[in-house]
Amino acid sequence: MAERGKNTGGKGRQKQVVVPDMGRLQPQARELEEAVLGALMLEKDAYSIVSEILKPESFYEKAHEKIYAAIVDLAISQRPVDMLTVTEQLKKRGELEEVGGPFYISQLTSKVASSAHIEYHARIIAQKYLARELISFTAMIQGKAFDESIDVEDLMQEAEGKLFEISQRNVKKDVTQINPVIKEAMVMLEKAANQKEGLSGLRTGFEGLDKMTKIGKRHCSRQG
Repeated sequence: MAERGKNTGGKGRQKQVVVPDMGRLQPQARELEEAVLGALMLEKDAYSIVSEILKPESFYEKAHEKIYAAIVDLAISQRPVDMLTVTEQLKKRGELEEVGGPFYISQLTSKVASSAHIEYHARIIAQKYLARELISFTAMIQGKAFDESIDVEDLMQEAEGKLFEISQRNVKKDVTQINPVIKEAMVMLEKAANQKEGLSGLRTGFEGLDKMTKIGKRHCSRQG
């Protein structure tokens, strides 16, 4: 039986946690990883679409992780991202042969039919990565739960903290989600401004803000 939780990797390599069910492959999407990397090297605006969705470790294949890291380097330094520049950047990083050489880079670009669905593909890759993180997390917690020297309450707190950390790292950052909140707040302020007496709205606990809402109401009544 394989040892569980043993890290045999060197510096810079991800810690491997062996999952209990050895009969299953971890969630992955190799073909989509290839398609996204290829599209990134063909379409100049592609990186801006996926930059908030993907990070190097989102890729299951180690070669793909390194290729994407090279693309990130180029994008951050505002250099063009294409097959030649990515190849050169990997060469500078000493990783070109590790990822399969220039031939593999060219293969990635040849597999792209269209970059129209790159965001959708990137989100699937991100979902697979999140699933792998959760699998590793549960395996780690299970292993510690069998260790009688570990306090269960401490383990519960650790589990809660780690799960929160995973959720925060992978949460979708979408500014439009706040729109309904703003709309509701505006309706409440409008109702408060129409009150005839007293301080409009509810007290916020911030004296300056309370005064502003009161002054705003008075200003509106003066104009009327």
